[in-house]
Amino acid sequence: MIKGVMFDFSGTLFRVEPTEEWLRAVVTDSGVDLPETELLALAGRLEEAGALPGGASPRALPAALEPLWRARDLSAGQHRAAYTALAREAGLPAPGLADALYDRHLEPAAWRPYPDTVATLDGLRRRGVPVAVVSNIGWDLRPLFRDHGVDPLIDAYVLSFEHGVQKPDPALFAAACEALGRAPADVLMVGDDRVADGGAAALGCPVHFVDHLPADRRPDALGAVLDLL
Repeated sequence: MIKGVMFDFSGTLFRVEPTEEWLRAVVTDSGVDLPETELLALAGRLEEAGALPGGASPRALPAALEPLWRARDLSAGQHRAAYTALAREAGLPAPGLADALYDRHLEPAAWRPYPDTVATLDGLRRRGVPVAVVSNIGWDLRPLFRDHGVDPLIDAYVLSFEHGVQKPDPALFAAACEALGRAPADVLMVGDDRVADGGAAALGCPVHFVDHLPADRRPDALGAVLDLL
């Protein structure tokens, strides 16, 4: 019987804005003069580089960045360093734009909950099932959840950069189960990454996967979680 649920963040509960919108917001705020054709071309290069946290992974990771990329979620500094380095690989037109792009993804406005997120979390709360967010991340998600009005539905946040360990290491899932006060066998892990989120199975947790898709293509994937209780 499921007595607690762990959710991944990006691609599971929330979806980051598209790369073009991300870039456009930063260019507008920074006052960089970038013609539309160049903006679209740069958005394509940033997408290919995997420079948007929560977006697509790099299509071809430079060898020099591989160690930093593998450890990016272990600290806030490593997370910023990895993604700003990838942004620079895309050939940015102005100094400081890499950090401005990184800062944009930290803003609540850059993220939207999936259509079924609030209904699913509310259903779990009404049934008395505690919830933890377990994320490989380099920054504090709590303000974002508060801004979107979702924080009251979360009982614990277990974030890799705060624990110095990242999924699929079972230690992160163990910390979440402890925070929920439930045995691992009674806690369901819900995520979009078969490797990272699938690591919960090594601890004895049941696992349920959803697809990391745009919101309009994944309207009710989380609703199945309530059916598993």
